[in-house]
Amino acid sequence: MLRCRFHAFSLLCFLTVLAGVSHAQEVPEGVVFETGLEYSNPDGQHLQLNLARPKTGDGPFPTVLCIHGGGFRAGKREGYDKLCLTLAQHGYVAATTSYRLAPKYQFPAAVHDTKAAVRWLRANAAKYKINPERLGVTGGSAGGHLAQFLALTGGVAQFEGDGGNPEQSSRVACVVNVYGPSDFTKSYGASVDAAEVLPLFLGGNLETARHRHILASPLYWVTPDAAPTLCIHGTEDKYVAHEQAVWLVDKLKSHDVEAELLTLQGAGHGFKGDDAVKAEKALIEYFDKHLKR
Repeated sequence: MLRCRFHAFSLLCFLTVLAGVSHAQEVPEGVVFETGLEYSNPDGQHLQLNLARPKTGDGPFPTVLCIHGGGFRAGKREGYDKLCLTLAQHGYVAATTSYRLAPKYQFPAAVHDTKAAVRWLRANAAKYKINPERLGVTGGSAGGHLAQFLALTGGVAQFEGDGGNPEQSSRVACVVNVYGPSDFTKSYGASVDAAEVLPLFLGGNLETARHRHILASPLYWVTPDAAPTLCIHGTEDKYVAHEQAVWLVDKLKSHDVEAELLTLQGAGHGFKGDDAVKAEKALIEYFDKHLKR
C-alpha cells in the first residue's frame, strides 16, 4: 500500500493502484485473450475492451463485464485482466472495459460507455460465443457504482447514450458490486476524498449540484425490475462507507429484489490477503448461481 500524504497527486497514485493497474498477465492454457477491441468511439476516444474466453467448447458461454475503479478519473481496464482470465478458466467469456474519465467527461458519460460495452457484447455474441441472456457485471469502487447503475437502469432511455448498437439491450442479469457508492448525497464527511472526487464527476458539490448527486446515485434508481445484486464491502472502508452497501441492499429487498451483502470485518478499500480470496470466491459463486443455472 502506498504511504503518501493525502494531496491531489498522491490520491491519484492511490486510486490508480486501487484500480488494480497491472503488468501483462500470463494467459492460461485453454484461454483465448484478445486486447484492444474497440467497442465505441464517442468524441473520438476509441474506447476499447479486453476479452478472455474458453479456447474450446461450442458455447454460448455466460459472460461477465468488469468495470475498473479509480474515483471516476483514473484507473485502467487492465486492472481486471487477471479476473477475466480466471473467469474464462471457469467457463465464462469475460471482458474488462475502458470508459471516459472525469473531469473532462462528467456523469453520465461513463454510464453511456458501460452501457455501450454491454450492447457491443450482445451485438458480437455469435463471434465470441456469448450467451446474451446470461450477461452479468462487476466492478470495484467507481466501477462498482457503474456496474450497479447497469443493474438498475436497463430500461431507462436517458442513460443509453449513442455509443453504438442501439438495437441491443443494455440490461444485465446480475451484478457483483465491490465497495461501490450508492448515495452520493451522503458521501461528504463519510469519505476521505468525496469532497475532491465528486465535484469533478458531477460538475459541482452538494450545494451547487445536488440534483446531479441524486441523479447519479444508484440508491434512487431502485425498482422491482433491478437485477439480483451481491454487494461486497469492508467495515473499515474510509473511501466508501460500509453503510452505503447496507442502504442499497435494504432498499433492493424492500422492492422484492434478490440482494445480498457480504461484509468483510476489518477490511478497507482494496481487499488484500484472505479478504481478496473471500471476495473473489464469493463473486465467482454468485455468477455461477445466476448465470450458469
